[in-house]
Amino acid sequence: MYILRVKSTFDSAHFLKGYEGKCANIHGHRWKVEIEVGSERVEEEGTQRGMVVDFGTLRDDLKSVTEKMDHTLIYEKDSLKPTTIQAMKEEGFSLFEVDFRPTAENFARYFFTLIKDMGYSVIRAGVYETPENYACYEE
Repeated sequence: MYILRVKSTFDSAHFLKGYEGKCANIHGHRWKVEIEVGSERVEEEGTQRGMVVDFGTLRDDLKSVTEKMDHTLIYEKDSLKPTTIQAMKEEGFSLFEVDFRPTAENFARYFFTLIKDMGYSVIRAGVYETPENYACYEE
């Protein structure tokens, strides 16, 4: 099997509502996302002959997802009061709402699903929350 991996990074803040510990408070990370796609064969004709997919296209598709989250506060739906969200928007802060607790594990599944929905044969999605802490998701 051929396996290709691309990476993208972004900086954002998040917090874990209901968590007992430091991560309950707003804090930031430099997230690194890795996507692996695979195939039993490479293209036999055309401009992508000899390739599974074009690295540049896959990388650009991943970046299109991660750049929406860059320099935002990522928060779980219903974890902030509507008045807090409105006040932050009025102050010009960039917010990104997700419908899951924003953990590395959940982000791995989130990115896996988004890239798969773009038509790629995703094998694994991995997320580094820090250089030492990594979570991945596979189906």
